[in-house]
Amino acid sequence: MKRVSVYLLAVAVLIQLQTLAVDIHVSPAGADTNPGTRQLPMATPAAALRHARELRRLHDPAIKGGIHIIIHGGTYRLYEPVFIRPEDSGTPDSPTIIEAASGEVPIFSGGQTVTGWQRLTATIPGLPASTKGKVWVAELPYHQLFRQLWVDDVKAVRARDVSGDSMTRILNWNKGNETCVIPLPKALLQGNTAGLEMCIQQWWAIANLRIKSIQPRGDSAMLHFFQPESRIQSGHPWPAPWLSKETGNSPYYLTNAIQLLDEPGEWYYDNNTRKLYYWPRQNEDLRTAVVVIPELETLLRIEGTADLPVTDLHIRNIAFAHTGWIRPSLKGHVPLQAGMYLLDAYKLKQPGTAAKAGLENQAWIGRQPGAVELAYAHRIHLSGCRFQHLGATGLDLKKGTRYDTIAGCLFRDIAGTGIQAGVFADEAFETHLAYDPADERELCRDILITNNLVNQVGNEDWGCVGISAGYVRDFHITHNEVSEVPYSGICVGWGWTKAVNTMRNNVVYANKVHHYAMHVYDVGGIYTLSAMPGTSITENYIDDIYKAPYPHDPQHWFYYYLDEGSSYITVKNNWSPAEKVMRNANGPGNVWENNGPTVADSIKTNAGIQSTWLHLLKEIKPVSDYRPINH
Repeated sequence: MKRVSVYLLAVAVLIQLQTLAVDIHVSPAGADTNPGTRQLPMATPAAALRHARELRRLHDPAIKGGIHIIIHGGTYRLYEPVFIRPEDSGTPDSPTIIEAASGEVPIFSGGQTVTGWQRLTATIPGLPASTKGKVWVAELPYHQLFRQLWVDDVKAVRARDVSGDSMTRILNWNKGNETCVIPLPKALLQGNTAGLEMCIQQWWAIANLRIKSIQPRGDSAMLHFFQPESRIQSGHPWPAPWLSKETGNSPYYLTNAIQLLDEPGEWYYDNNTRKLYYWPRQNEDLRTAVVVIPELETLLRIEGTADLPVTDLHIRNIAFAHTGWIRPSLKGHVPLQAGMYLLDAYKLKQPGTAAKAGLENQAWIGRQPGAVELAYAHRIHLSGCRFQHLGATGLDLKKGTRYDTIAGCLFRDIAGTGIQAGVFADEAFETHLAYDPADERELCRDILITNNLVNQVGNEDWGCVGISAGYVRDFHITHNEVSEVPYSGICVGWGWTKAVNTMRNNVVYANKVHHYAMHVYDVGGIYTLSAMPGTSITENYIDDIYKAPYPHDPQHWFYYYLDEGSSYITVKNNWSPAEKVMRNANGPGNVWENNGPTVADSIKTNAGIQSTWLHLLKEIKPVSDYRPINH
């Protein structure tokens, strides 16, 4: 009898707890005028958030145990970012939880589906004869700019003059008149070249330059570029195009002209006629394929203020897909490092600034948008989410984030960096200055990035990385796996300075970084910049550095890379096949101990994703077996 009473009491408590939380259901088949029940769900996440916001504003007693916004499976086409404000905050006892319905896959998409495909029969000036009967065309409903296209979740290639990883070498670069000389591009001598771009590789980065004119000169041609990127590209010293008899000049490819659409998987969009042209791959049927172009740059903003942050929010098992980034089509894209684009930069005629006596250049940078962005957000937990098919950064913790956790998420097929965090430099802040704000509420600190799979990111901007942290404090990057990236795996720090700054007590522990440096060198599996006392890099596994096809220096690859100003960092008990490291202009206080192939096998086994999230590894596609590995 006593046992029955205890059981009944437990059931009564469970029922009471369930009544003290609110469930709001959302489904693509719902309507925002519905009450949000399982039987009558709402249609959009924004409507569910508004309903939750009103419950909190009115202090409804039903929310004592929290609010669950349950997102059912399907694709949610967003027309503007979902915006979570301070008024949407929960509390530790009553969090707001946005999660996928059990066993279902909801996708927040910033894309537009392209329909109405027809096999091309008309003669299009400039289109190569080899495409006859193979290219399909669709007309978009209105003029728009976009730089990505996905066919059945596989990214297509914006038409270019080379195949695969192959590139051509420049012949010369003249900084004085801001011109580049290349071999004569015969395919472009006739036809329209409006919108044509050059993507050029330079040291640890690339640049996207809009071509203003092409002047044939015998078997070569001189390129002039649009502003502002022309001035910045020729004015900034690092990184810049290189000319080398030993390794060859900077490689490049040309893109975005109909004359370059000459093989399966390539596309071209004519913004004047609103016509989109695509040559399907062998297994693609445009009569049934789902073709998506991006319209939004950001899908979810979680943003408060220093005085009123967003708090106590959980996001679980949501997929974020189909974002773009059109700035390179409007102003070009000339990055300094890690995808941070230059707003202004130049070499100093007389070196030295008040902050750094030997500094020979100055630069001011901007930041690529993130599909999900956090600012002034505390106790935010993202788990089990998918970030894929994205045109810039995946997840960005921009400023003022604290006590946040990113766990068990997938980052794949991303044009820029997978996970990014911390201030690098505000647009008005010269990027070599040591960042140490008077108001420490600006800092990204006490953050845990753990058990995430970062794979095939930076697939357009080759200077981007797997996980990138700028000026952060008490930042923990643990048990992540990073692979198939064009440059470095995990980067921490900014500023190129030994001066005191806000960074300290960061931890990079038990991560697995492999198959990196696909395209550019000056690279490390784990890379640091500037002074950060109390920071440790321990028990990581680093292996498989690709032999990049066009490096400025074929020997400039490393497993650990402590770059300019790196100070007071302990590098200990990390496994790698060799002790190939770079210590470039380091400051004091660094400790190197027991790194390389003699480290215990248990460290190799322990590194990377842990048991709870091992299912993520099934998402890895076979590595590129045609690329040789450095040994």
